[in-house]
Amino acid sequence: MQRSSLITGYQLRAKDGTIGSIDDLLFDESHFGVRWVVVDTGTWLPGRKVLLPPSALGEPDTDVREYPVDLDKEQIKDAPGLASDKPVSRQMETDIYGYYGWTPYWYGGFGYPAPGGMFPTGAMPVTPPASSEDPQNVQVGDLGDPQLRSANEVTGYNVEATDGSIGHIEDVMVDETEWAVRYLMVDTKNWWPGKKVLISPDWRREIVWSEQKIYVDVTRDKVKNAPEFDPTMTVDRDYEDSMFAHFGFRPYW
Repeated sequence: MQRSSLITGYQLRAKDGTIGSIDDLLFDESHFGVRWVVVDTGTWLPGRKVLLPPSALGEPDTDVREYPVDLDKEQIKDAPGLASDKPVSRQMETDIYGYYGWTPYWYGGFGYPAPGGMFPTGAMPVTPPASSEDPQNVQVGDLGDPQLRSANEVTGYNVEATDGSIGHIEDVMVDETEWAVRYLMVDTKNWWPGKKVLISPDWRREIVWSEQKIYVDVTRDKVKNAPEFDPTMTVDRDYEDSMFAHFGFRPYW
C-alpha cells in the first residue's frame, strides 16, 4: 500500500537507461483500478509524456525510488504519445496496446488481471471476444471511451458524509500488488482538527466531478471516532480489520 504522491516522482529505468519519471496515475472512475502510469520523459524526450500499463513495471527499488521497465528506450520512443489537452480515448488505449503487441486489459490481457491473478476490488473486465485469437470480433467503438481520472486531480476534492462535510482528500492509497486505489486519505482539519482517516472509495454514494465532491455513506460521528491514520504508518491487515469493523462495511478481501 503506497500513497500516490510518493509513487509520483519514481524514476523508470528501461533495459538500456532511464526514460523519465512517474507524473501521475490514471484510474477507472467506476472500479478505481489504476489503468495507466503517466510517464514524463523529461530531458530524454522534452515535452513528451507516454502511457504505460502499471504491470509493465517491475518490483520497485525503494532505496533509489525507481521502477524497472522491461522495454528498451527505442520501443518507448516510438510509442503513441499522450495528448495533454485531450482525454484518453479507447482508440488511444488500443493504439498503445497494439503498438507493443499486448492484449488490452479489457480483454483480460497484459496488465489485467494484476500480478497474482486478482482483479482490483469490484472490477469487472469487458467480456472478451468469442475467440481470443480474433479480437476483431469486438469493435473498439462498441466498448466506449474509458472514464479515467487522475490521482493528482482528486487531491483536494471535498468529502461529504451523510450529515455534512468531513474534510478533503489529501492523497490516495494505492495497492501496488493489484494496482487498485484502496483508500482516500481524508484530512478533517477544517472540521475535526488534527485527524486523518482512510475512506474506501467503495463506500461512495456519488461523485460529482464538476463540483469536485465525493459523497460517502458514513456519518460524521463514525469518522470522528474512526481509527486514526498516521501517514508514516504501514497499512496492515489488523488496521484494515479495525477500520472496516468500525464503519460496518464488508472488507474488500
